Formats: sequence, structure tokens, C-alpha cells
Amino acid sequence: MINETVRKEMIITLHETSGVGWQAIRKVVDHGAWKSYDRYTAEAWTSSVGLRLEQAKAISTAFSQQDIAKRNESMLQKGITIITPFDEAYPELLKQSATPPWVLYAIGRIELLSQPCIAIVGTRSPTAYGRRTASDLAESLSTSGLTVVSGLARGVDGMAHEGALRGSGSTIAVLGTPVDTIYPLENRGLYQEIAKHGLILSEVPLGTPIHPGLFPQRNRIIAGLSLGTVVVEAAQRSGSLITADQALDMSRDVFAVPGPISSPKSTGTNDLIRQGAKLISSAQDILEEYSSRLPIQRTKSELGTQSVSSNEDILTKDEAIIYQILQDAPRSTDELHELSEYPFGLLHAILINLTIKRKIEQHPGSIYSAR
Repeated sequence: MINETVRKEMIITLHETSGVGWQAIRKVVDHGAWKSYDRYTAEAWTSSVGLRLEQAKAISTAFSQQDIAKRNESMLQKGITIITPFDEAYPELLKQSATPPWVLYAIGRIELLSQPCIAIVGTRSPTAYGRRTASDLAESLSTSGLTVVSGLARGVDGMAHEGALRGSGSTIAVLGTPVDTIYPLENRGLYQEIAKHGLILSEVPLGTPIHPGLFPQRNRIIAGLSLGTVVVEAAQRSGSLITADQALDMSRDVFAVPGPISSPKSTGTNDLIRQGAKLISSAQDILEEYSSRLPIQRTKSELGTQSVSSNEDILTKDEAIIYQILQDAPRSTDELHELSEYPFGLLHAILINLTIKRKIEQHPGSIYSAR
């Protein structure tokens, strides 16, 4: 047990050391240097493990300066669990990918990592058709026993998370930022809902600045966690196509929602279908591929229409006020803030709750309207 604890501390320290990449950590783990890492000099890291001199110096400095107790206390205060490939909670499917993350930072329901997952991705600026399709698919798949995985980006990702939260299952948001950093800020309310009812996941060390290069890296985790990836609306060079390519590289299923041939937002999905992705028109097209891996499927009627309708129909006083404003006309977040005088944090929470209850709909530009 002591050796396992030391190994985990070593992997986390290496992962959080600038200049030390995936392959360098693999060399250290394969060598077994964790047994005496705290006594290794830079020269020892170079000669015994085969690391480059600059990496060896960075590691030696990191180990001499690390404060494990302080790090663990900080994670505890923030509600963050750290998982490495040697922990029981590490998802088996992700281990099968070419470069599984050495470290996962998690907030929320860790047990979701052991559940069958399906990824839903797509454009950040979907049409009304794309928004509704992503939301409805996610809700049906969630209710049927699949955990919905996406990237918490604006657009299709956000709609997928919201739809999954409406279902009886849940959702995992894989971030391209540290697990305690919300991006984009407009998804603050959704982030908070997922942290309470789902799982927030990232491999990015805390304190890392937001960088565009981190987002393609997180896409491999989305694909790696999932039995298959569903693409809902994607332009020719959409980032969601990277996730689909990575799913194919891992021999996972790829599904695509067809769209009008005249719509640029459907160019990528239609191309995927031409290349062999399974065309889907309903959640059942996906579920039939995984019937043996899922628990007994549950429909809303089986769950009890009374509990479902009551959850959707009952509004809090604050929700009712915002809903009434939006019944008059669509409004932006700034307009709602001015009219209601609610703080932005509370307002975002109200908006996400109303969206989950299917009372309102979000449009591009943070515009909301009553359904």
C-alpha cells in the first residue's frame, strides 16, 4: 500500500512538472523508479531512466520542492479527486487508448467512469435542428442507461449535457481547462449542475492557463471514455470531426446525424456517413448496438409520468419570474440581468434550471426564449 501511494504521488508530480510529457512518464513508470524517486539526482534520472537532461533537472527540482500534504489538502478543499491508471476508479475503456491520461482530476460522481458511455459532439453554433436533436438524443440515451460524454463547449456540447441531465442517467463533461476552471463562462450554471449531478473531468493540472492546444487533447479522452461517438452537425473542418477520427483510431463506433445538403453545418456529418459512419435518426439506432451492455432500458412512462411532469412543471419563485419575462419576448442574459436585478451567478443557475425543465431555449449569442 505504501509503494502504491508513493507511485501515485510520483505520477502526479511528474504530470504537473513543466517539460515532462507522456512518454517521459511512461519511461519512469516502466523503470520502476518510483521506489526510490526522492533520492534520484538529475544524473540518475538521465543515466538510469533515459530522460533528457532538461527533463531530469526539472524532475529533480520538482521532487525537492514538492509539498504533497499541501497539494492533497488543496484538492480536498476543492472537492477534487485525483485518479491515475493504477487506481480502481480509472475507466477501463480509456486505458485501451494509445495515450491514456496519466492523471485525471475529477469533481462529482466518480462511479460514472465505470458506466457505459456515449459521446455526443458537434458544432459550437448549431441550428435549431441541431440543438433539438442533440438535446433529445442525449435525454433518450441517458434514460436508457448510457452516460453522455461531451466537452462542455457552447452549442451541441451544452445541449447534450442538458438533455442528459433531464434523463434518468447522467453526464460527464471533459474539459480542455483545469477541472476548476469554467470555460466558456456562459456555461457556469451548467458546470455547477454537472458538478452536483454528474462528473467534471480533466487531465490539465490546476493553474494551467487556457490554451487552444489543450482542446484537441481533451477530445481523445471524450472518444476514449465512450463506446461510440455521435456527431450532430459539423462543418467541413469542425473540431468535433477530430473526436470522430480519434474514435475510429480506437476502433470505436461513429454515428452521424444527417442534415440538409444545403447546410454548411451538416457538411461534416454527411461526409462521415459517406465514409461509413452509421446514419442515425433516433436514439434507438444507437441503443441497438449496445443492448447487451446496458441495464434494463427505462422509458419515461416506466419511470412514472407523474414524477417526470412534476419535475418539469414546478418552478421556483425565481424561475417563474424569469420565465414570465421570457414569455413576453426573447431576451439576452444582459437584458434579463437588468430586468430582474438578479446577480449573474444566480441568473445563470436559474436559466440552466429552466432549460433543463424544458421551459426555455438558448439561442446563439446567449439569447433565451420561452418554449
